[in-house]
Parts: sequence; C-alpha cells; structure tokens
Amino acid sequence: MKFAYYPGCVAQESGKELDLATRWVCRALGIELVEFPSFSCCGSGFVDEANEVLNVAINARNLAIAERAGLNLLTICSTCQGMLTLANHRMTDPKVRARVDGALKPLGIEYRGTVRVTHLLRVLVEEVGLPAIRAKVRRPLAGLKVGAFYGCHLLRPTDEMGGEDGEEPHSFEDLLSAIGADPVYYRGRVMCCGFPVQFVKEATASRIAGRQIQDAKAHGAHAMATPCPLCHITLDAYQNKAEKAVGARLDMPVFHLPQLVGLALGATPEELGLSRHLVPTEAAVARVRPSGA
Repeated sequence: MKFAYYPGCVAQESGKELDLATRWVCRALGIELVEFPSFSCCGSGFVDEANEVLNVAINARNLAIAERAGLNLLTICSTCQGMLTLANHRMTDPKVRARVDGALKPLGIEYRGTVRVTHLLRVLVEEVGLPAIRAKVRRPLAGLKVGAFYGCHLLRPTDEMGGEDGEEPHSFEDLLSAIGADPVYYRGRVMCCGFPVQFVKEATASRIAGRQIQDAKAHGAHAMATPCPLCHITLDAYQNKAEKAVGARLDMPVFHLPQLVGLALGATPEELGLSRHLVPTEAAVARVRPSGA
C-alpha cells in the first residue's frame, strides 16, 4: 500500500508528534509514505473564503504532483482533507477548471483529476481493515474511554466529501473499538472545535471548545482523540482558554488519532511524542489495563 504523503503544515511544525505517530503506525502496518517537499499549504479554508479559484488552484497543484507520480494522496488533517477533496469536486465545473488550468499553465502543471484523497482514518478502517488492525494489537486500550472528535472538514459538506453521515458517523468509534478502547458517544463529536473563529472572536471560539470538552467529559470520556491537528490545537493547546471561557476545570487529555493506534500496536509514549502535549496524557495512558487483567 503506497501513498503520496500530505502531512499538512501543523504536523511539520507545532504538531510534529502527529507526523511522528503517523510514520510509526504506517511502518507497523506496511503503508509506504512517499514524500513530496514541493507540496504547499492547502489554504486551511482561509484562502477559500477570499478567493475560491486561487484556493482550488493551490490544491490542484498539490494533486497534480501526486498524479504525476501515479499515486493517490493520504492526509492526516481533516482540514487538508476537506480542501483537497473540495478542489477535486470543484474542478468538475468547466468554468472553474478553465480558470484553474490558466493559473497552472505558466507553472507547467496540468491536473487531469485522477487522484483520490483519503484521510488516514479511512485508510485504516477501509483499506488496511479493522480485522487486520485488531490482529496487530499488542496493548489493547481496555479501560480507556475515548471521545472521538471528527472535525468539520472530514464530514461536511457530506455530498462533496462522499464519506460518512455528517451527523452520525461511526468509523472513528469502530477503530477505537478495534484497538480495545471504549468509544464514548456524545453530541459534540461532530460539532466544530471553534478553530475557524479563533482569530476573529477568541472568546466565542474558546466557549465552543470548552463546551465540546465538557460534553465528552459528561458522557464519561477519560480522553478525547481527533484526526485533525487544528482541532488538536484548539482542544489541547488552547484548553486553558476554554477553561476560562466556561468557568470550569477541564483537564482533558487529547490524542491525535495515530497516537492511540500506535499505543495499541505497541509503541511507547516517547515514540509517539506524547510529551509534546500541553495537557498531560500520562493519567489517561495509566488507565489502560494490562493484557489479561
């Protein structure tokens, strides 16, 4: 199994633990990641708001690089997944395609629309398969109740993303069950983390994040996990702001998706970069019962 690897900006800088964990898990499962240093930022939704055609062109260029290598593209960020998938969809509009082709032509790049964009979550669940992952589990996460937090762009807009039901997804919970954890179902798991409003109305964004964490906690979660590094920033790095906004102590560890999978497959906390988190994860990891207990 071989993919063009699109880590996104955060995983290469402030969230390097996500990249570290992804590489560990992919090695363990026989997924080959091919790197392309010339990939650019997906625009993170901000460019799209200002100039749709420019945003499509940015992502069409990334897709063209993977296409030239004959590879489909693997992402580890819900937002990158959303922007790249939307670019694929919008390129089916002849008017948009004509403008994007014109923008790419001076670069000597053409995108024919053959690349499939897939998030790591779907690769694990649909292509590696839950039975294969379950067979490789060395440290079942029994005793750990985890609230999945999907992130907006992995689910919506549903018609364009072509994935799960935006209101009642289950792939992340299915994966959590496969690695022995106890998935927690709560309304906030499909809601926004607040990141898109963080730089416009910080207090509002912090309240949104705080309420989602409170929701997971009220339903018994010992920890949360997300497939989106921007959600991780909001829920982990900005959790102190969320606490102030909702007037309550939250103390909620937040894992990146591949970190939990890596733990179950036998990786050490050091190999997964857990010490880089702002909210300590030790208490959550300590809840995992030894095999046979």
